[in-house]
Amino acid sequence: MQLLVNTNFDFLGKKLIFIGLSVLLSAAGIISMIAKGGPRYGIDFRGGTLVLVKTMQTPPLDKIRVALDQKGLTGSTLQPYDRPETNQVLIGLDIAEEKALNTRRDAIIQALQAALGSDPSKLDLNNAGAASLADRLRGSMSAAVPGLLEKLAQDIVNFRNTPPRSGLIKNFDELASLPGVNPDIISALKRETYLGPFTVRGGELVGPKVGKDLQWQAIKATLLALGGMLVYIWFRFEWIYGVAAVVAVFHDVIITVGLFSLFNKEISLTVIAALLTLVGYSMNDTIVIFDRIRENLKLMRRTQLEPLINISINQTLSRTILTSGLTFLTVVSLFLFGGEVLSGFSFALVVGIIVGTYSSVFVASPILIWWQGLAEKRRAARGPVLVDKTATRRKVAGR
Repeated sequence: MQLLVNTNFDFLGKKLIFIGLSVLLSAAGIISMIAKGGPRYGIDFRGGTLVLVKTMQTPPLDKIRVALDQKGLTGSTLQPYDRPETNQVLIGLDIAEEKALNTRRDAIIQALQAALGSDPSKLDLNNAGAASLADRLRGSMSAAVPGLLEKLAQDIVNFRNTPPRSGLIKNFDELASLPGVNPDIISALKRETYLGPFTVRGGELVGPKVGKDLQWQAIKATLLALGGMLVYIWFRFEWIYGVAAVVAVFHDVIITVGLFSLFNKEISLTVIAALLTLVGYSMNDTIVIFDRIRENLKLMRRTQLEPLINISINQTLSRTILTSGLTFLTVVSLFLFGGEVLSGFSFALVVGIIVGTYSSVFVASPILIWWQGLAEKRRAARGPVLVDKTATRRKVAGR
C-alpha cells in the first residue's frame, strides 16, 4: 500500500534545524539529570517500601502526609493511582537498611490508621486475615463447630477481596448474601470488628542491594542491545552504517530519559522494557532507509550521496508514515487510557516513536554524508590522485 507516491521533499536540507533541536533536547535533559542528581528511579531500582492503599473516600493526601511525618516516615511519596474514582494511592518510602523493610510497611499502616481513623478495641475487618478473624470470633461464638469459624472467616475475606468491593466492605449487611452468615454472626462481627476506612491492596518490598543490581542489569541490557545491533549492521552493510545507526538510537535513548527527568517521571522496570522496545523499533526504521540507500547506490551511480539519500527517504516515506503513524496511535491510546500502571511505559514509547522516526532521517543519514565529506577531505590532503568515485561510493555502501 502506497500512501504517498513520487514525493520529493528535501529532508536533508532541513537537517541542521533538527540536529539543533536534538542538541537542545539532549542538553536540557542532561542538565536536568545533573541538577536532580540523576534520573528519578522507581522503587524497583532505588529500593524501598511501596504500599497500595484503597480508601472509602477520596484520599486526603495532606492529612496522610502529616501522619507519616509524625511516625518519622519523612521523605515518603504519595501518588494517586489508577482512575480518581477508585480512591487509590501509592505510598512509597526510601529505606537505608534491608531489615527495616517490614517495620516501615507496618509503620505506614499505623500512620494511615492515625490519619483515617481506627478502633483499637476491635479488629479491622477490611485489613484482617482469615486466621486473625477466626480467632477474634472464637471468643464470641465459643459453641461454634470446630473448623466452621475458619471456613467462615476465609469466606468473608474472599468476599471482601473480590470486585466490586476490592478489599473494602462498607456495610456489615453486605455479608448477609454469604452462605452460612446469619444475623447472629453479623452481630458477632459488629461486636468484635469494625469496618476500617482503608485497605492495603498490595505491597512491594525491594532491598537497596537488589535495586542497585537492577540498575546495573538495566544499563547492561541496553548497552548489549546497542552493541549487538552495531555488529549486525557492520556485517550487513559497512561499519559506518552501524556507527550511524547506533548513534541515532543512543540519541533516542538520551532524549527519552532526559524528558523523563524534565517531567519528573520515574524510571521503572517497565520503562526499561519500553526503552529496549524503542531501541529495536528505531533501529528497524533506520535499517529500512539504509537498505534503500544501498539499493539506489547500485542504480544511480552518477548521483551525489546527499540527493541520493533524499530520494531514498522519499521512497520509504509511505512505509514510515504507515508503520510509525499506526504505532503512534496505539501508544497514545495506552498513554491516555492505560492508567497509572502503563503511564511510564507508554510515555517512553510515545516520545521514542517521535524521536526515533526523525532520528533515522535527520541524525543517522547526515552521519553518512559527514563521513563521505571527511573521506574526500583526506583524499584531497594527500594530493591529486586518480580517484574512482563510483568505487568510493560503493565502499561507503558496503559493497
